[in-house]
Amino acid sequence: MASTSEEEENAAELKIGEEFLKAKCLMHSEVSLVLERRLEQLRQTTDDPSSQVSQVFERSLQYVKQFSRYKNPDAVKQVRDVLSRNGLGEFELCVIGNLCPETVEEAKAMVPSLKTKGRACDDERIEKMLNDLAMIRKFE
Repeated sequence: MASTSEEEENAAELKIGEEFLKAKCLMHSEVSLVLERRLEQLRQTTDDPSSQVSQVFERSLQYVKQFSRYKNPDAVKQVRDVLSRNGLGEFELCVIGNLCPETVEEAKAMVPSLKTKGRACDDERIEKMLNDLAMIRKFE
């Protein structure tokens, strides 16, 4: 049994473990850009056109491309900037950036830690953040 001094992990309250709180999270769109860049590097450095990237690499790339909401590198940067300046933690930022909620209620359902009292994210701020993200998607 766990000691009473240890807190139980709970993503809804941003209790995700010390190693995750310090980690840099990437949205699907960011991972897609990284993998695309790496694939291009691999293609440029190989002399053998029949050489293949690993199946895991290919499937990972397919997955993140399928679920990426933003394709344009400038749009991806803008999304991270919008979410970062609103004081979201890395985990919260990636959930919002990946799932693109359309309403404050959806955002709070997806990221319950947004409901924490004393946070800088009130409903008006969340609404503005979601509107900014919608504009980025619209003009991408």
